[in-house]
Amino acid sequence: MKDNLLERVLGPTPPPAYALLYRQGHDQAEIIEGDVVDVDNLADIPLHDADGTVREVLALVPFRQVRERGYQAIDDGAPLRCLRVTARQEVPVQMLREALPATLPAIEGRGFDVPDQDYIATVSAVIGDEIGRGEGANFVIRRDFLAQADADGARVATSLLRRLLERERGAYWTFAVVTPDIILAGASPERHVSVNNGVATMNPISGTYRHPQGGVDPASFSRFLLDTKEVEELFMVVDEELKMMSQVCADGGQVLGPFLKQMSKVTHTEYLLKGHTSLDVRDVLRETMFAPTVTGSPMQNACAVIARHETKGRGYYSGVAALMTPEASGGFSLDAPILIRTAQITPGGEVRVSAGATLVRHSSPQGEVAETAGKAAGLLGALGLEAAYGAGFGAGAGSGAGSLQMAPEDIDELTSSASRVVPQPQGTPQPVPGAQTATELANDPHIRAALVARNRMLAPFWLAEQHDARSAGLTGRHAVVIDAEDRFTTMLAHQLRHLGMTVSVVPWAQVAADGEIPLPPDAEYLDLVIAGPGPGDPTDRSDPRMARLRAAVQRRLRDQAPLVAVCLSHQVVATELGLALARLDSPRQGVQLTIDYFGTPARIGFYNTFTARVEAGNSSPVRLSGGVEASIDPATGDVFALRGRGLATLQGHAESILSIDGIDVLERMVRHALGNV
Repeated sequence: MKDNLLERVLGPTPPPAYALLYRQGHDQAEIIEGDVVDVDNLADIPLHDADGTVREVLALVPFRQVRERGYQAIDDGAPLRCLRVTARQEVPVQMLREALPATLPAIEGRGFDVPDQDYIATVSAVIGDEIGRGEGANFVIRRDFLAQADADGARVATSLLRRLLERERGAYWTFAVVTPDIILAGASPERHVSVNNGVATMNPISGTYRHPQGGVDPASFSRFLLDTKEVEELFMVVDEELKMMSQVCADGGQVLGPFLKQMSKVTHTEYLLKGHTSLDVRDVLRETMFAPTVTGSPMQNACAVIARHETKGRGYYSGVAALMTPEASGGFSLDAPILIRTAQITPGGEVRVSAGATLVRHSSPQGEVAETAGKAAGLLGALGLEAAYGAGFGAGAGSGAGSLQMAPEDIDELTSSASRVVPQPQGTPQPVPGAQTATELANDPHIRAALVARNRMLAPFWLAEQHDARSAGLTGRHAVVIDAEDRFTTMLAHQLRHLGMTVSVVPWAQVAADGEIPLPPDAEYLDLVIAGPGPGDPTDRSDPRMARLRAAVQRRLRDQAPLVAVCLSHQVVATELGLALARLDSPRQGVQLTIDYFGTPARIGFYNTFTARVEAGNSSPVRLSGGVEASIDPATGDVFALRGRGLATLQGHAESILSIDGIDVLERMVRHALGNV
């Protein structure tokens, strides 16, 4: 008789290591048994036996693994755990649900490890001291809800899985993974990355609407769609994941959406990014550690900020589970959800549920407390801990405030689409009789129209497929992009290749102290250097990264060699030209502005805390010494762009998803620096 793996896994003597999975897009639930192997690096994940036999592997990748990329993380010792699959079975999800334990063990909630007031203080510090100093656009800081069950961890995980299968909706993976000392169970809403037949997909999700009791109120949901903080969060994480897609996909990444991701307690907004890759799936995992939705951006600095402000390691929170399955083509598919909305459980029944809030310049500290509670609500409810978290789990729109920094016509379209759902209430919002369910909300044509209207803010370049290079007459030109610790450089490199150039990315540390830049192996000389963006204070002379950027800029300016400079490097160029720098009262992180780019209006995305500034009241452009001219904001004197002989700079990011006119501006910059070829 064929072995019934489900009965064996849930029987009195289960195997030491197994997983129960219900994955989005799959008709059946999957039961997996495997041998446990812990490895040091992603490249060591054992996809082949010693004799060459291919293996399906389920890997649990902890957050500390990000150190493999040279990024900071508190080392809590969580292993990179692999289950080499030895047996698997597929069953109807109803069969799995009915086979799981019907009752929960008793679980005592002990509350969040970081009290509300302490978390508020941390949020305020991150906004003021990190975002306010130019360390990045957004950061995710988490706290943990702790509980103790009176049963072993495997029983907690399997009984929790049943309740999640009964209660939760919209999850990408609903799962339980049991190994001798590490047990995880949850319902993750978010695919991090998948690869199928060479097509890579990422799924940035951000913006959180907490469902009021009694159903979703379309009026409050329409206000959520217009909330500055929620919209900026989503656009910024799309930018961050496009950096990753540009690294792993030769044709960059096409942005599809937006869509709604509806869970039992919250609804998120999301996009899908798709592109073609030829990389080993383990390399795809490595190059995409980890999602900006659970870390922040730019990624390297976000990890440093997390290490400064969180008091202990994350374990598997914000890491990934990665199922790698052999394909008929000889490669492997990859399916990797982010480990959020996931309980980390010890064999002795200790339960930890982590939840983080994305902090941006518009964040309300009190609202972010509610956001962490709201994100944990579905899992804690499934654990029977509703009373433990109580009224702290607010409902309604997100935690931001303010109105969108958009063109008036875009606001009109969004507002019109959203307000047609129900009339906007006057004064304090009241419960709406017959409030819609999440499913009805997703299908409402006016809500769909309001979502699609967001794309009017986004660059058409990234909304389209990018297989074919643009005919720009730049073929054969060699360029080096200096990476100053912001992977916007990967998007810059992709767009430059789209313009026909041959491009290499060089870390700032490889720039010599005298500013000399190493030649790529296939180039005898450099046509162009692009000094890239990065976090930090450009006036900090003690920072070695700033020193190397400054040396590279000085050398190119001295030699009148073609130079393009972006954001941080634009500021470095400005100081070399004698312009003053000022710290903005309100950082421009994920802000879209229409600028006068030397006679042509251009809508460009900005991520900056510092700005070069000339006297206000002048019309743009302003003539500077040495034949350099500056595109400025006449009202403030802020310098948006510079150009001179062999020089073109931009304070904004032509490569950003927010830069509607970005590819055209970048081409103009390159042509000007090269002498208008």
